[in-house]
Amino acid sequence: MESNNQKVHKSKRQLKPITFILPLILIIGGSFGYKKLMHSIHYESTDNAQLESNAVPVISRIAGYIDSVYVDDYQEIKAGQLLLVLDDKEYQIAVSQAEADLLQAEADLASARAAYVNVGAAEKVASANTDVLQTKLAKAQSDLTRDEALFADGSITRKQLDDSRSNVETARMQLIAGSEQIKQASVQGGTASALIQKAQATIATRKAALDQAKLRLSYTHIYAPSNGRVGKTNLERGQYIQPGQSLTTVVNNETFWLVANFKETQLKSLSIGQPVEITLDGYPDKKFNGKITSFSEATGAKFSLLPPDNASGNFVKVTQRVPVKIEFENSTDLKPILKAGLSAEVDVRVK
Repeated sequence: MESNNQKVHKSKRQLKPITFILPLILIIGGSFGYKKLMHSIHYESTDNAQLESNAVPVISRIAGYIDSVYVDDYQEIKAGQLLLVLDDKEYQIAVSQAEADLLQAEADLASARAAYVNVGAAEKVASANTDVLQTKLAKAQSDLTRDEALFADGSITRKQLDDSRSNVETARMQLIAGSEQIKQASVQGGTASALIQKAQATIATRKAALDQAKLRLSYTHIYAPSNGRVGKTNLERGQYIQPGQSLTTVVNNETFWLVANFKETQLKSLSIGQPVEITLDGYPDKKFNGKITSFSEATGAKFSLLPPDNASGNFVKVTQRVPVKIEFENSTDLKPILKAGLSAEVDVRVK
C-alpha cells in the first residue's frame, strides 16, 4: 500500500500540466478576444462581398449561319478584333438589288427631267404661235373694216365682205385654240415637275434602302465590343443564330471593383472615401487596399426579381443589406490576380 506522502506527491505531479495549460488558454483566449474587441471598435466588416467587372455581351444583330470563327474560349481580345463572320451571300444579293433599284430611280428622274424640258419647249412654241395668231387676227379685223367701207361704196361684192368676216372669225378661233395649247403645256409642266419631285423622293428612299442593306451586310462581321477576355463561346461553323442572340460575353479585365453588402445597422459608420482592407478568399495571405466610392440607393432585396412585400400578415423583420462600391488602389497591377466573381472579406476602418 502507498503511504500518504506518496499519494500527495503523485497528485501534485498530475496537477502540474493542468496548471500550466489553463493559464495559457486564458491568455490566448483573452488576447484573441481583445483583438476582436479592438477590431470591432475600429472596423466595420463583412464577408458578403464579390469582385465585379464590366461584362459586355456579344450579340448578333441579324440572323444567319456562321461561316468562320476567330476566337476560342477564354481568349484575351482587343476592342474591334474580329470574332466571327456570318454567311453573307444573302446580304450581298440584297445590296445588289438595292443598287439596281437606285439606278432605276435615277433613270426615272432623268426621264422626268427630259419630259419637263420638252414640255417647256412645247409651251414656248405654243406661246409663239399665239403671238402669230394674234397678228393674223389683227390683220383680219383690219381687212374687215376696210371691206365694210368698200362694200358701202359698192366697190366689192357681198361675198368678198362675207369672206373677210369669215377670216376674222377663223383667226379668233385659232387664237383661242393657241391659248388652250399654252394652258395645256402649263399643266403638263406642272405634272412633269411633280414627276421630278416623285423621282427625287424615290431616289432618297432607294438610297436609304441601299444604306440599310450595306449596314446589314456589315453586321455579318462581328467584332469585339471592348478589351477583355471572352467567356464560353460554344460557336461552330454552320451554326444558325438568331437576331439578338447572345454569342459570348467579354469580361473587361482592366477595370475591377468590389461590391460589399453591409448590414443596414452598419451604414451609420460608413462614408465615401474611407480606407478599406480587402482579403480575397482565393488569396488569403494577401491584403489589398481600396476605398469606398459610392452607396446604392436601395437595398439588395429591392433589386430582386420578386421584392418582399412587408404588408403581408406574415411579416418577419430581416436585417437588410445595402451594396457598397469599393475601388482598388492600383487595380492595374493586380490584373493577373483579379477575376470577376471572386468572394472577398472587407474591413472598413471607421475610427
